[in-house]
Amino acid sequence: MKITMIGTGYVGLVTGTCFAESGNDVTCLDIDTRKVDLLNRGGVPIYEPGLEELVKRNAASGRLKFTTSYEEAISKAKCVFICVGTPQDDTGAADLKYVKAAAENMAPYLQPGTIVICKSTVPVGTNRKVAEWIRAKTQTKFSIASNPEFLKEGAAIDDFTKPDRVVVGVDDPEAADVLQEVYRPFLRTEKPFITVGIESAEMIKYAANCMLATKISFINEMANICEKVGADINEVRKGIGHDARIGFSFLFPGVGYGGSCFPKDVRALASLAAEYGVEPRILRTVDETNDQQKHVLFRKLSAHFGGDLKGRTIAVWGLSFKPRTDDIREAPSLVLIRSLLEAGAKVRVHDPVALENVRKEIGDTVEYCIHHYDACEGADAIAIVTEWNEFRNPDFDYIKLKMKSPVIFDGRNLYDRQKMAARGFLYSGVGLSALPPADVPKS
Repeated sequence: MKITMIGTGYVGLVTGTCFAESGNDVTCLDIDTRKVDLLNRGGVPIYEPGLEELVKRNAASGRLKFTTSYEEAISKAKCVFICVGTPQDDTGAADLKYVKAAAENMAPYLQPGTIVICKSTVPVGTNRKVAEWIRAKTQTKFSIASNPEFLKEGAAIDDFTKPDRVVVGVDDPEAADVLQEVYRPFLRTEKPFITVGIESAEMIKYAANCMLATKISFINEMANICEKVGADINEVRKGIGHDARIGFSFLFPGVGYGGSCFPKDVRALASLAAEYGVEPRILRTVDETNDQQKHVLFRKLSAHFGGDLKGRTIAVWGLSFKPRTDDIREAPSLVLIRSLLEAGAKVRVHDPVALENVRKEIGDTVEYCIHHYDACEGADAIAIVTEWNEFRNPDFDYIKLKMKSPVIFDGRNLYDRQKMAARGFLYSGVGLSALPPADVPKS
């Protein structure tokens, strides 16, 4: 089948590449000539494990093409997926300018019977607007559909090729049949193809992300309470996670969520609710709790050094908002770094893939280190922000030799605090009271 993806970000590029891998003829359209040129040269503009190999293989086979031409991309397509950004505007609502531009620009080239599918995360009612924007520019008959994406950065290919479910919102049953055929190769393990109304499909995406964000803010708040009352959040998490009604997914305490989806989607749904006269109390609280959680490591560092961080050297491990991605949008690391710099601290940072993105964001205000051990040189403390695998079993003896003082504030609870105390570190996690070396239990 001939498929066009409008937009070559995470969603458009991963989706288009996976469709090509399953035998479809896919054209990816983007107005950014630099991205298209890079893709045509065999490069990939985003970091996503496994994606570059798939792009190269399918481009070489001729099943995957890249262009800036709407006419070239749209004129022969049976399915056109809109995968453009919906950034947050000043009110917190989703800005639909890129969706509208895509709809209007494709309209003159649509062929009769084309299905226009909105995969971008959009407020309820947007697909109807897309249809109106297209109809204002063409008399060609087409169908619309909503097909929300559920991809996690760092695991996007697996998420697409082995989905929990595929959700499609349609008015036209024939459009649903076509999309089910497109997705059939990925549903061979009897995962469901769920057909719903268009408005319900739009809402499903927001409801899913907001539920996951709520679980994160909830466990973070529980962690903060545990720390005050002397409970261990890791033990509490086990005790509640084995309740089948709760489960363990997204129930890990930390320094708050970031990225391109959860913060934006929580605020966008809250804005939509308010627009319709519904007070979004839970959504507002989830967002506020998350914003506060991003300051937890700074508060711990400041308290440890008596409120005076001036001249202190702090090593920050992990900059991307999560492992296996270079995405730093709404990253907790940036909140920590800016607070440390404002307090007069010297900051040395390391991340396996996100250093250049951070450099673009904050310039040379910090020292960038190629290896996480390098960041420890002369450090008064380490702050762990992102749980990259290479941070899980480091050489603690070597780290201790390099540091000025053996102090670790762990925003992801990677280590056992009693073992860290036995190694001679003052160690503090999230939802765990600090355990200094002197408090090691005697055997």
